[in-house]
Amino acid sequence: MQILNEKDLTLYKKFIVTSADTDMFGRLRLSGLVNYLIQSAISSADNLGFGLRFLKEEQLFWVLSRFEVNIKQELKWYDEVIVETWPKTSDGIFYIRDFIVRDKNENIVAKASSSWLAIDTLRKRPKVISGYISETFHALSHKQSIEHFPEKLKYVADGEMNEIQTTFFDTDLNKHVTTTRYIDWMMDDFPVDFHEKHYPTSLTINFIKETMPNEKMKIFKNQLAENIFHFEGLNVASEKQAFRGIITF
Repeated sequence: MQILNEKDLTLYKKFIVTSADTDMFGRLRLSGLVNYLIQSAISSADNLGFGLRFLKEEQLFWVLSRFEVNIKQELKWYDEVIVETWPKTSDGIFYIRDFIVRDKNENIVAKASSSWLAIDTLRKRPKVISGYISETFHALSHKQSIEHFPEKLKYVADGEMNEIQTTFFDTDLNKHVTTTRYIDWMMDDFPVDFHEKHYPTSLTINFIKETMPNEKMKIFKNQLAENIFHFEGLNVASEKQAFRGIITF
């Protein structure tokens, strides 16, 4: 199969910020922004021939492993957003995808990078894919929104603890807690008056082990520095880490 050029490999997707995407102050929620990026990644994979339908045939599914987003400017209700995304490269078992977010005037308002795993449906283990997909993920290795790959976060003990009971609407098609819910859980750990005065400027999150419906989570928050907060999500039943995150305001 012929390797596509940069134009073919790059997807542009437009979103209009709705009231459902915003917080009580009319600003685009952090999880709302990440959802735009994920939806753009899904559309790009579908267009390039390695989306959900292809993976089912190959007995694989994509799982987001690490994610980093840096926000230059907050977006608000009714704002127009253009997400640019492309498969950047691979790093061992990780498939790297980058993003640039622009406003209607083409000003860059956010940049992001993500690491994905191709998981074998039967063995539930990451798999390295050869052929067209591998070649596609190396075609734009020169093009990047963030120079480094999403960071592997270190364990941070203790901190303030909040317990979460997962529900039906926390889950996605893969029957585990969806990406944006983890972000909402972290953001919900701050009081309203803090949110009124602060807006996130960066997020790094690692997904370590899937969380299933009706499972309980202990989420620990630890302040690393001024306006920098580390989160550790622990599955109560298994006592294993489910996710780690750092949010900077």
